[in-house]
Amino acid sequence: MSITFAPCILIPCYNHGAMMAGVLARLSGFQLPCIIVDDGSDSATREALDALAADNEHVTLVRLPENAGKGAAVIRGLEEAQRAGFSHAVQVDADGQHAIEDIPRLLALAEKHPDTLISGRPVYDDSVPRSRLYGRYVTHVWVWIETLSLQLKDSMCGFRVYPVEPTLKLARRVPLGKRMDFDTEVMVRLYWQGNTSYFVPTRVTYPEDGLSHFDALKDNLRISWMHTRLFFGMLPRIPSLLMRRRTQHWAKQPEAKGLWGMRLMIWVWKTFGRGAFSLLLWPVIAVFWLTASAPRRASQQWIDRVKRELATRNLPQPARFNSFHHFMGFGHAILDKIASWRGELKPGRDIVFAPGAQDALDMSAPKGKLLLASHLGDVEACRALSTRTINALVFNENAQRFKQVMEENAPQSGINLISVTDVGPDTAMLLKEKLDQGEWVAIVGDRIAVNPQRGGDWRVIWSEFMGSPAPFPQGPFILASVLKCPVLMIFALKQQGKLHVHCEPFADPLVLPRGERQQALQNTVDRYAQRLEHYALSSPLDWFNFFDFWQLPDATEKE
Repeated sequence: MSITFAPCILIPCYNHGAMMAGVLARLSGFQLPCIIVDDGSDSATREALDALAADNEHVTLVRLPENAGKGAAVIRGLEEAQRAGFSHAVQVDADGQHAIEDIPRLLALAEKHPDTLISGRPVYDDSVPRSRLYGRYVTHVWVWIETLSLQLKDSMCGFRVYPVEPTLKLARRVPLGKRMDFDTEVMVRLYWQGNTSYFVPTRVTYPEDGLSHFDALKDNLRISWMHTRLFFGMLPRIPSLLMRRRTQHWAKQPEAKGLWGMRLMIWVWKTFGRGAFSLLLWPVIAVFWLTASAPRRASQQWIDRVKRELATRNLPQPARFNSFHHFMGFGHAILDKIASWRGELKPGRDIVFAPGAQDALDMSAPKGKLLLASHLGDVEACRALSTRTINALVFNENAQRFKQVMEENAPQSGINLISVTDVGPDTAMLLKEKLDQGEWVAIVGDRIAVNPQRGGDWRVIWSEFMGSPAPFPQGPFILASVLKCPVLMIFALKQQGKLHVHCEPFADPLVLPRGERQQALQNTVDRYAQRLEHYALSSPLDWFNFFDFWQLPDATEKE
């Protein structure tokens, strides 16, 4: 399913009727639908808003019967945005103090990071009241304590882009502050929920004739009580907050150490058989599981996602479905890779073809094919057993110890490996030559490139996967369209104690029309993500992406 980025404007309004016409005029150039929430305003404001809504077809007016507070108005506006099908809402204050011209910058960042809260980071001029300015720093310090992080740079700016679904999910689960305590509390609790915030510097001006609804006594008491709640809410979350780290690129994750340990495990297998290897694997994996905190967190997140999806579809959970056995499956998969290249895995006994897989592969066809694979299961076994030459593109050099063990025990495993950091014209020409010679090419479609583009942007397509949008690389699919050859999807999953090879046609050839290339690319990636999800749900312990698959790497503040 395609993830449609559909933003709107959200303006909570309380007695700012005289300013709203000017605010809407400044917003008109963006041609975005606008939701105004009248928070129990006086009669003059009600009349002004009625007139504006009548004159502007892109304006939706929602009215609260009495003043409920800014937070309540924002939540009501987000509910209306969700009902209308919007994915994100740009909150703009009704008094016109925000630099509305920065909306495109906020939206661009929101589209890249659809599950995050994008906020302005105020750059004040001399119009800012000093008491407000100093008070903000007090809140900043409290927020850093409540999150055990310096990542939330400013929690009080009302110029922000809310991801509608995660914010409403939070609001339905936790009672949030309804007035001036809302902005900070929702940002902190979204951070706790796993939806972090990115910041864009933006100019903020306090109009000379501005109308402030800040009640020095009542709102300061509310904010103090909010920080008290958040502080005590932080205490039981200390372990999880301390374990949060910047998302790291999969190619830069440190490889598990222990070259001699791997050699020992392989020696045990070759000397005493798989039973002895499996017995020794338990304590080895236990140590790795206890010490590898980042992969363990990623594994548990994966388990939780799969459980939710299986429950939604009324499907049963696999036996022993937990993070530790996820790691154990990875350990056995490593042995299967080596065993397949050494000829230890036998067709029929250890490897079987799922219905239709052999027909889809059609090994007898003289034409070269592209195999679109993933890090679900053990496609390396297919490459080892194939009677055809399969050239595999590998995008990283981080698994040097494992590669060394592979080459020591199965030297032929390194044959026909093409190591690249990016797919360029030279790579495409080389692969085209191999395909023309009748050789096959294998490439994974679930790992983004090692390096971003110049400027730091990642060439990805966001697609729905396991209930949330995830970034998939553009490169493999563009390459497939350039090579103009049959494209197959292939998986080798450990099911009922055997490797089951699944293969199905994907495209012949893959076409991305120039005039509709972006939409065609989106549709192609969506289809890949759907099939990947299908097979992942059928064998979830074969998922070997031990990192946060749903976040781009090095997700830091964009300024």
